[in-house]
Amino acid sequence: MSTPDGGVPEGGVPESETGRLEAFSDGVLAVIITIMALELKAPVGKGDFGDLRERIPALLVYILSFTFIGIYWNNHHHLLRAARRVTPAVMWSNLHLLFWLSLIPVLTEWIGEHWESTAPAATYGVVCLASAVAFTILVTVIVRADGPGSPVAAVGGQSVKAQASLVLYAGGTALAFVVPWIAYILYAVVSVIWFIPDRTLGRIGALSHGNPSSERQG
Repeated sequence: MSTPDGGVPEGGVPESETGRLEAFSDGVLAVIITIMALELKAPVGKGDFGDLRERIPALLVYILSFTFIGIYWNNHHHLLRAARRVTPAVMWSNLHLLFWLSLIPVLTEWIGEHWESTAPAATYGVVCLASAVAFTILVTVIVRADGPGSPVAAVGGQSVKAQASLVLYAGGTALAFVVPWIAYILYAVVSVIWFIPDRTLGRIGALSHGNPSSERQG
């Protein structure tokens, strides 16, 4: 949002550049979640809890995928709020991330039907890993577009959790060729560690709003 005299708000982030990109991305992520929800199938049988037992794998992978998209929505929100410029490279990097995330509903349904098979588990890991790499690329491109004064660059870019996620996704993809369920455990571990509040995101938010004291307190 601009000031009455047409300037940039105190935080230094022109909403005309970042707000539209964030709104577009939010819309895509909302559609992704909607597609996953519509693909959920009701249990078939006698109408008792025994029917639900057969759908548990599909429900668990839905929860995993829902959490996966939610984590990216949250981190993406903080990242774009801190961004100061939207260049063509930022836009393409953002689309690159959304492309990989858009594959999650298809894989979620595939795993729900063939959760014991290697191919769905390995492919899911590849897409998760590619999404993490795409987010890393987006962070790098934003830092390059904003320059040395970027709030993202000021806190050192990617966190330890982001780097650990890459390792766990890669490990899960490899283990899917041995025991698929171990791969799913590693994918779930990534989601669990991201439930713990990330201090990096707090520091980015504090710096982007011109409040370095909040960074020290975090």
